[in-house]
Amino acid sequence: MTPPVELRTLVLGGTRSGKSRHAEELLGDDAAVRYLATGRRIPGDTDWDARIAAHTARRPAHWTTEEVGGTELAAALARPGPVLVDDLATWLTGVLDDAGAWDAPVVPAAVDAAVDGLVAAVAAAPGPLVLVSAETGLGVVPDTRAGRLFRDRLGELNAAVARVCDDVVLVVAGRALALPAPATDASAAPAGIAAAPGPAAPAAGARADLAAAGPAAGLDATGSPGSATGLPGSATGLPGSATGSPGSATGSAAPDGSGAPAGGAAGAEVADPDGDVAGTPAGVPGAVLPATGAAAGAVAGAATTPASVTESDVEIVPVTVGRPDSRSRREAVALVEGLAMPTGGLGRLGELGVWLASCQGTCPPQAPVRARVVLLAADHGIAANGVSAYPPQVSAVRATAAAAGRLPVTVAARAAGATVRVVDVGLVSRAEGAEPGWLVAHGTGRIDREDALDGERATAAWLTGRRLADAEIDAGADLLIPATLAVGVTTPAATIVAAVTGAEPVAVVGRASGIDDRAWMRKAVAIRDALRRARPHLRDPLALLRTVGGTDLIVLAGFLARAAERKVPAVLDGLAVGAAALLADELAPGAKDWWVAAQPSTEPAATLVLEHLSLVPLLDLAVRTEDGTAAVTALPLLVTAARLLAETGTAHDTGVVPGDVTAPAGLGR
Repeated sequence: MTPPVELRTLVLGGTRSGKSRHAEELLGDDAAVRYLATGRRIPGDTDWDARIAAHTARRPAHWTTEEVGGTELAAALARPGPVLVDDLATWLTGVLDDAGAWDAPVVPAAVDAAVDGLVAAVAAAPGPLVLVSAETGLGVVPDTRAGRLFRDRLGELNAAVARVCDDVVLVVAGRALALPAPATDASAAPAGIAAAPGPAAPAAGARADLAAAGPAAGLDATGSPGSATGLPGSATGLPGSATGSPGSATGSAAPDGSGAPAGGAAGAEVADPDGDVAGTPAGVPGAVLPATGAAAGAVAGAATTPASVTESDVEIVPVTVGRPDSRSRREAVALVEGLAMPTGGLGRLGELGVWLASCQGTCPPQAPVRARVVLLAADHGIAANGVSAYPPQVSAVRATAAAAGRLPVTVAARAAGATVRVVDVGLVSRAEGAEPGWLVAHGTGRIDREDALDGERATAAWLTGRRLADAEIDAGADLLIPATLAVGVTTPAATIVAAVTGAEPVAVVGRASGIDDRAWMRKAVAIRDALRRARPHLRDPLALLRTVGGTDLIVLAGFLARAAERKVPAVLDGLAVGAAALLADELAPGAKDWWVAAQPSTEPAATLVLEHLSLVPLLDLAVRTEDGTAAVTALPLLVTAARLLAETGTAHDTGVVPGDVTAPAGLGR
């Protein structure tokens, strides 16, 4: 008996999972299915041709096969079904190929247009429609720029398609697991916050990031990226390799079902609705919950958590952040290309202007007029272990100096026309001039031997960051620069980076405040021991922050996530902000599209952050203050980029157009 199929069904799975076979069985043998194959044939590849033939033979003879790619797929979906699309990963690879995205400094607008068009076509498809795609994280993708580009874009594509589908299925080892629908109504609660009790199912966007803790992206053995013949940076897709372009798709119609168990779809199993997807413990990954029960490493003298914020009141789940406006981005790209200058003449300034236009949703963009610097003051227990060149009490001293306008970041802010706010979120003793109303805890535990915070204070810190962002945006901020003034903060920050990226402790230890060799060794040992304690929480971002992070780092993560949700861009600067950004992007997938990096930090862990988030710094001034100074210094670049797009004349209007190279001297110049 043919299993029932919803009007629109998305089938996800890893390599050789049986996802294609399951998708075929959903539609049954009786229907006249239109099979839309998105891969591309490679002339002379007899092995690939044989695989295509084998998969074609498996399908009923009355099915029709159409090989489509790019915008052809959206057009094909407008025709009557039933339709089976196999698969989206291969389609995306072709789109990235055609747009030249692998080597482009920014993803070409054509990619956004193709993705938006496909999602709209899926939503409007007459159905029945079954789409197959590789689940991000269930395969191997190289940790290169091209690999990260593909991984990120596939996750976003899967999430967008899932939102317009009636049913989403994950196939593992030939067994189909129906994914629960989002448990919260985004219109009824702030993004990222779900009502308790009970573990919430991951939101649609969270489904696409089911295994975001790992660097891999699950891909099909159909010649799509991740297979032996289609992976960006693989044997036949590597720039400079013998065959293929960067990330070129060598796949075609054939899916991966040939290796699936025969009973893959019959008797498909559904995960327990009260647990998490695929039988994993609730919240790992997917719903991200604060720790329950008595927390280890309680902080002596910690501030009382507000009565309105307890673990039983709030549940934190990942919620995908909407991307910057693609239409404004396309308009800005076209505008830059038509300005009175040589092609690509504005370089990174043009790219920056395009980014601002997409964030603001308007073209040309407006120059930021109310940039706001938010400095967090906090103490870290690990600072008492001699991991910094400064004693722990200097955190409060720095906050006092910042409030008085005497730190480098505050001087730079005055020069750039930005305003500064200093907020005490976790100092042991008060700092004159720092706002005390946002205090979460008086210091943290030593992360090499105890948790930084308990569960309730970690939740309070996350909410505090979100409220700070709301307060700034409600007051009119159009660009945000967060930073921390805490002594010793690079130790927990480096620990988080090592935990997220899988780096060894010695690979993330830097000199930070200018420590000597003995302090460097103490810091390395502290990170090693803290990382050991972090391992049980590698797939739970908030638990990781609670265990080896700190008050300011959690506040920063909440701040960055909320700013992205509210479509306000931010400039990242320093290792601490970068580490918080790593986990903010896991708790609010897609948030990184709203950020730009000011500079490459001198800290080795910060380099890993930029690579992981695929951010290219604007400056390289070797500023080591870690207080946001470099980010503020980059503000004039943002203003200049916006004004260049808004005020530069076009080639058509000014007559500044290329001439015939054979023309007489003086003409066409």
